[in-house]
Amino acid sequence: MRKRKFFAGILIFIVGMIFTGCGSSSQDSSESTSALQKIKDRGYLNVGVKLDVPKFGYKDPKTSEIEGFEVDLSKAIAKKILGDENKIKFQGVTAKTRGPLLDSGQVDMIAATFTITDERKKSYNFSDPYFTDHVGLMVKKDSGIKDLKGLNNKKIGVAQSSTSKDAIQAEAEKVGSKVSFLEFPGYPDIKSALDSGRVDCFSVDKSILNGYLDDSTVLLKEEFSPQDYGIATKKGNDDLAKTINETIKEMKESGELDKLIAKWGIQ
Repeated sequence: MRKRKFFAGILIFIVGMIFTGCGSSSQDSSESTSALQKIKDRGYLNVGVKLDVPKFGYKDPKTSEIEGFEVDLSKAIAKKILGDENKIKFQGVTAKTRGPLLDSGQVDMIAATFTITDERKKSYNFSDPYFTDHVGLMVKKDSGIKDLKGLNNKKIGVAQSSTSKDAIQAEAEKVGSKVSFLEFPGYPDIKSALDSGRVDCFSVDKSILNGYLDDSTVLLKEEFSPQDYGIATKKGNDDLAKTINETIKEMKESGELDKLIAKWGIQ
């Protein structure tokens, strides 16, 4: 009798383990649902874009519409994934917030003048480049500053967490200029600082600077450190990264990418 109870107990234990294993397998399967499938199940693509970069990602204060080259590029990716470019939601990001928003899963991808670097590739998947720019310098017309040498002992405004600071610092050392930097959360803040005289120069990628040019400012001819822009996704979301890359490749080959660049007058 005792033996029967003993073997019955073992049988119950084994059956319990089997069902526990099945439950765990089901849970693991749910957790491992691909990023692409999650987007399809949700029904829309979440994208982090700039709101303060004319021609790339910009929220028009008159219409509240978000528009630009990277916005149109993101719509093309949404169409590739979901069959409809309008199945997309945009969230404004800055150079400082775009990484954390991607890390936390609040956005699926970042299309926000995000420069590809070896250091950043350790943290994120990056697509092939869809645009290449260079770091530039904007100064007041009446400043008398003609080049990087002329910025000796001057203050340069840059965005927080951008690559501009390191690029300009390296080039300044080559020409013997001692420069200092002030970091700001957004590009409008840097432009305001330049207008008010808090900084002597506004430095970021030239295509971005072009959006802030006015009658009182000028872009210097010098340019530094090529900046390849890529779309960033979270590490492990390889199926999404692959689809993004396929879309960019197709747009390059068809000429659609060049058409978008021309549409937005990007130089």
